[in-house]
This record gives sequence, C-alpha cells and structure tokens, in this order.
Amino acid sequence: MELIKCLIIGSGPAGFTAAIYASRANLSPVLYEGPQSGGQLITTTVVENFPGYPEGVSGYDMMEDMRAQATRFGADIRNGIITSVDFSSAPYTVTVDGSVQIQAETVIISTGASAKYLGLPDETKYAGRGVSACATCDGFFFRKKTVAVVGGGDTACEEAAYLSTLAAKVYLIVRKNYLRASDIMQKRVLENPKIEVLFGHNAEGLTGENKVQGVKLVKDLGLPTEEHYEREIDGFFLAIGHKPNSDVFKPWIDTDENGYIKTINGTPMTNIPGVFAAGDVADPTYRQAICAAASGCKAAIEAERYLNK
Repeated sequence: MELIKCLIIGSGPAGFTAAIYASRANLSPVLYEGPQSGGQLITTTVVENFPGYPEGVSGYDMMEDMRAQATRFGADIRNGIITSVDFSSAPYTVTVDGSVQIQAETVIISTGASAKYLGLPDETKYAGRGVSACATCDGFFFRKKTVAVVGGGDTACEEAAYLSTLAAKVYLIVRKNYLRASDIMQKRVLENPKIEVLFGHNAEGLTGENKVQGVKLVKDLGLPTEEHYEREIDGFFLAIGHKPNSDVFKPWIDTDENGYIKTINGTPMTNIPGVFAAGDVADPTYRQAICAAASGCKAAIEAERYLNK
C-alpha cells in the first residue's frame, strides 16, 4: 500500500495553497482533486478581490495559476474522489474512488462547502451570468442594478443589506410570511428603503437572453390567492445556506451542528492528531478565497511541524 507523507484532499484555494507550502517543505504532498478541480471558484466568472490581480481574473485562470505553482514545486496532483477514510490509527487509511487504498502520515482536508440551490434548471443555465451564491464575491458587478436575494435567515438579510450598498434595488424573496433572521438583521432589512421584502413568495424560474433579466415568482403557492408574475432583475443571489463537504469524515472528525469541521483554538488542527482542516469545510463565517488560501498555508505548516515531532 502506498504511504504518503502529506495527503491533501480538495483542490480549491485551500488545497492548492497547502500543496505549495507542503511541497516547499519537502513533504512530497499528494493532492486528490475531488469532483470539481478548482473548487467553487472554477465557476466564478471574474474574481476581483484576490490580492495580486489588479485587473481581476477569471476563477478558472486563478485556479490554474495555483495548480501550476503547486506543480512547479513538486506536488503530485491526481484525479479522484475520497470515498472513505479510517482515522482510527496512524498512518491513516484513505480509499480513493471506492477501490484504491493509500496510507498517509498527515491529512489536510480542504473539501470546501457547496452552496445550496433551489434546484431550478435556470440556476444552472445562468450560472456565472447573473446567478450567484456569494454577494461579497459578485455584488460589485451589479452596481446601480436590480437584484434579488433568496432566503429569510441572517445570511440572506446580510447579503441583501450588503447588496443594497451597491445595487439600485434589492428584492428579498422569502418563502415564509416572516423572516427567520435575528431581530437586528430584520430591522436593518425592513428599514432599508432600497430593499423590498416579498413575503410568501417562491422563485420558480429565471428569464433572459444570455444573462438573467427577470425572475418568475409565485405568491401564496397552493392557496386560493396563488398568483404568478415576473419582476425584472439583473442578478439572482442564493442565500439559503451552504453544505460543508464533510460527510465522509464525520465518523472520525468532530463537526458542528451544520457539518463544519471543528478546529482547535484557531489552528487548522482537528480532534485527530495529524489531520488538519482548511478552507470552507471548516469556515462557516467568511467563505472567501483569500481566507481559504491562508488556512491552507497554516495547515501545511502544522503538518510539517507534526511530522518533525
């Protein structure tokens, strides 16, 4: 069975940054890309808030740059999905694609988190062309335009409030007849003249030529007062939560109630010695590429320290 010094699971900014640092530390890292090489950023049209790209860069190009940098220093980047792990004793056993088993002295989990979507075909159709799950990432492109945010919790209210500083108009589409957000966030949204809350509404589709230009809405779904109509919008933001990609590790790794991996005292360390977590899989708060990259750096440094002990 192959024995690896440092195994990195996931290929977003956290994974590739960990691979860069681990390679330079002579840990001979092996990185398995997972189901989507480059992670969530690969679907982002333009990234303008990552340092070092003053003119902006496509998510695809940025992740290719990171990959090339990791490869340059000797990282072994492989296709494959980790389907099970055994962290009962070191070295740890990991199964790839349900068949190939390898052992690793250290493991860096950087599998990210997946945004939750409504499941509308139009969300895929307009991905990168008006549909987004990150207002902080993409709100800049909708300055002085009209956008819609879906959700009724704190995240949705925060995204709507943030977008109101950029957009001319923000619709907040709320399935229930009330907001689930904290009182302070409700107050900010309901008192904001640029935000219109559409209670009791569901989005049932999007319209537009090559980009989002409208949203199809249904009010009072299933009631005698049910009504279908459209609103013109330029951007459609999902804010109904993220799901950390941590299921395969849960038998061994401590997670919070939402599945985010718990780390110890602000470090990348988990409850299993030699197993570290980096990026969005352990970050329910920020979910930014620069934060993920920084945590990947920390994880690689901690892996090196662990091996040196």
